[in-house]
Amino acid sequence: MADEEQNHNTFDNLDPDFVDATAPSEASAKDEELKSLNDKYLRLAAEFDNYKRLAQRDQRDQIRFGKELLPVVDNLERAIKAAKGSKSAEGLVQGVDLTLKQLQGVLGKFGVQSIPTMGQPFDPTGHQAVASVPSTQVPDQHVVEEFQRGYRLHDRILRPAMVTVSSGEGASKNTSDESES
Repeated sequence: MADEEQNHNTFDNLDPDFVDATAPSEASAKDEELKSLNDKYLRLAAEFDNYKRLAQRDQRDQIRFGKELLPVVDNLERAIKAAKGSKSAEGLVQGVDLTLKQLQGVLGKFGVQSIPTMGQPFDPTGHQAVASVPSTQVPDQHVVEEFQRGYRLHDRILRPAMVTVSSGEGASKNTSDESES
């Protein structure tokens, strides 16, 4: 009966062929999956913190920008009021010119810059071509005329400049050559 009371199913007596070989690989796969999910979580949390910080900075900048623009609006209102009481347009032109310079100063303070156009090579990232004309004075694919000024904020385009682009003098020669044939 002593043999019957002895339990042969202990860890020491386990058959090596009986041990499941897939258990350690499943555990390491689960560990890898856990590490991957934890890494994704940490990256998402960091990305959200960056988003929050950028949104808060944008909101502060907008408030500051608005406060800086209010004096410009006041000056425009004064210029219009003065022009209504005056018979000469010269005062209005001077007032609006000074206000424009003030506004450009405020925009410059916030990193807004105009995009140079006249005589510059056409740049599709900062220029929007609205027309193409032959020109003997301006080289091919260079800006001939600016319809609307473009602006950039630091390195981002706020609005592209609307321009006319030169098609070069060859375009006018080709049309005259074709009419002679």
